[in-house]
Amino acid sequence: MTSLDWMVLFGTLGAIVAYGVWKTRGKQDMATYLRGGYQDRWHTVGLSVMATQASAVTFLSTPGQAYQDGMGFVQFYLGLPLAMIVLSIAFVPRYFRLQVYTAYEFLESRFDRKTRQLAALLFLLLRGLSAGITIYAPAIILSSLLGWPLRFTCLCMGGLVILYTVAGGTRAVSQTQKHQMVVMLGGMVVAFVVIVMRLPASVSLRNAFHIAGTLGKLNLIDFSADPSRRYTLWSGLLGGFFLAMAYFGTDQSQVQRYLTGRSITESRLGLLFNGLLKVPMQFLVLSVGVMVFVFYQFNLPPIFFNQPELARVYQTPHAAHAAALERDHQAAFARKRAEIERLDAALRRHDTESIVAAEKSVRESAAAFASVRNEMQQVLATALPHAATKDADYVFLSFVIRNFPRGLVGLLLAVIFCAAMSAVAGELSSLASTTVVDFYRRSLCQNASDAHYVRAARWFTAGWGILALLFAIFASLLENLIQAVNILGSLFYGTVLGIFAVGFFLRRVQGTAVFVAALLSELLVLFLFLRTNVSFLWYNVVGCAAVMLISATVTSWPGLRTHQPKTRRRS
Repeated sequence: MTSLDWMVLFGTLGAIVAYGVWKTRGKQDMATYLRGGYQDRWHTVGLSVMATQASAVTFLSTPGQAYQDGMGFVQFYLGLPLAMIVLSIAFVPRYFRLQVYTAYEFLESRFDRKTRQLAALLFLLLRGLSAGITIYAPAIILSSLLGWPLRFTCLCMGGLVILYTVAGGTRAVSQTQKHQMVVMLGGMVVAFVVIVMRLPASVSLRNAFHIAGTLGKLNLIDFSADPSRRYTLWSGLLGGFFLAMAYFGTDQSQVQRYLTGRSITESRLGLLFNGLLKVPMQFLVLSVGVMVFVFYQFNLPPIFFNQPELARVYQTPHAAHAAALERDHQAAFARKRAEIERLDAALRRHDTESIVAAEKSVRESAAAFASVRNEMQQVLATALPHAATKDADYVFLSFVIRNFPRGLVGLLLAVIFCAAMSAVAGELSSLASTTVVDFYRRSLCQNASDAHYVRAARWFTAGWGILALLFAIFASLLENLIQAVNILGSLFYGTVLGIFAVGFFLRRVQGTAVFVAALLSELLVLFLFLRTNVSFLWYNVVGCAAVMLISATVTSWPGLRTHQPKTRRRS
């Protein structure tokens, strides 16, 4: 990192945070602190919604996902646009009509307090854990870059977010997120352009994508009906739809974003804007990963992208084996590059017969090259039994630091830190508002002043931030951070969505029935996770459907018919 990179990084972050604090200066009441004061226009709502979901995990891990597995991850988002339409029609008007602070207040007006607090508790459990992952992901970057201890890095990064979120509340989050989102999108466009420019002059963009496709990286759509396959057209359309419905419709971190809209129309437009832009944005981020992959077909990649872990292998008795594999890695790369250059030449000549023959040779040489890397991962697992052998989350970071020009390294790091700050801030704000509104004000302190609840919200924001930091400090690198976050969400989202779906569409079902159904459905989802190979996207479908079916079945059982509130209680 040069001094210019540091100036770009800290200048970008400092300007955005200062703007957010300045825009939210002055005394705040509960409505302003927790709901932003109903002031945001549709573009602010839409960018804030996108920024909360697009954490640093998205920009750190998704390119690595594409590098290793291709573009198939985009199927995860295929159900999202339809979900935004349904939410705009069914959810947004109800929330605005009831003037709720949190989504879970609706559940007490429809069912009872225990159902409301069960859904809120599931949210707190899910979002509290994922906030730790959101802090941990960018901490990897700074730790690797500066050589700082990972735990110290988590404390520094998380502490900054806690400070400005405690100070400004929901309004500060929304005001900073729209600018952070602009930086993120602009940075990824710049990254794509820079990577393409660094390819050999003879390789056109079209040929680059052809090479990626030959090696299985453009597998956009998988029509398989196998439920154990993680990303398919059907899991994306159906499972992704249910996940998006649950996340954007019942997760307070998202509901809080569009409750800041100045009207129902502004909030609806913000959600539809998110649905329109989200899939192209993910396609862009995945395309960046694919272009990094193509770049490394012409330039020798590290045999293992997590270089500090690789260096530790050379301090063990397995050092000689690792050194031999490094030599094999270089030789295999030379053979593969020769075959890829032959394919590129055939593509430029439009020689169909030569293209077919070259594609076969490229795939064979790529398989041999991959086998050397796999053997190194086995050596690493043997030499360092507790080390992480998955390095997808280091691919993009490693490429940026090694290959980007001065200034742009700072910009791309600013992209990742903006994403981290926006997501963590949104999560902490929603955790605090849910704790205050659904538990503290409802059950512990019902008649305090607005100023008291604002102070409580600040303390709970700080408390949840500390818990998230503790989780981040003791986390270890998972198989892939973007998948870890989505799997964690899918364990709870289906059940929570089912509770809301019953509330909206099954008017006959009352509180105790849906409460029992939710508990049984969550046990079923956990069983699928622990005992089967069913893809996590299907957990959302199963959880939601199980709550609706079980609650409809048992609602007439003796003792389960309870009084249904007729009017909403402000609590």
